[in-house]
Amino acid sequence: MVKVSFAFKSTIDAMIGGAGHSLCFQCGACVGDCPAAQYSTRFNPRQIMLDAVLGLADRLVTEDSVVWECTNCDNCFDHCPQDVRPVEVILALKNMIHQAGLSPKNVAPLLHSVATTGCTVAVSELINRRRRELGLPELVRPPVDELQKLLGDKKS
Repeated sequence: MVKVSFAFKSTIDAMIGGAGHSLCFQCGACVGDCPAAQYSTRFNPRQIMLDAVLGLADRLVTEDSVVWECTNCDNCFDHCPQDVRPVEVILALKNMIHQAGLSPKNVAPLLHSVATTGCTVAVSELINRRRRELGLPELVRPPVDELQKLLGDKKS
């Protein structure tokens, strides 16, 4: 028997991007074009949404949570007929996991890189040279000072 945790559902609702999770009616449109679901037997956005709707924190907010397998491609966002925005719910869950101190070890260096450079990978001359060779515009360095103001000068 599954017992719905309304407290956890309220916590998801309070997170940026989490408020729409209760509107999911489990149609499965989020799964069809999901690259993570195609390559992982564990990842299923429909199941994640069901667990969120039921408030099953013990399945979602864990050290090895499946939500980290999401590629944030927005396909589920584009296909959802209810405008639930599963990717935003998954991002809210990732934020909850990080706030609980349960993020995978590789997340901290990425957060530090974003906070200090504005990118997950620093823009280098090598990257820009390769982009020029491919006919792509050079990447510009983001305004890190503005980002740090938004982050409250937090580095990770």
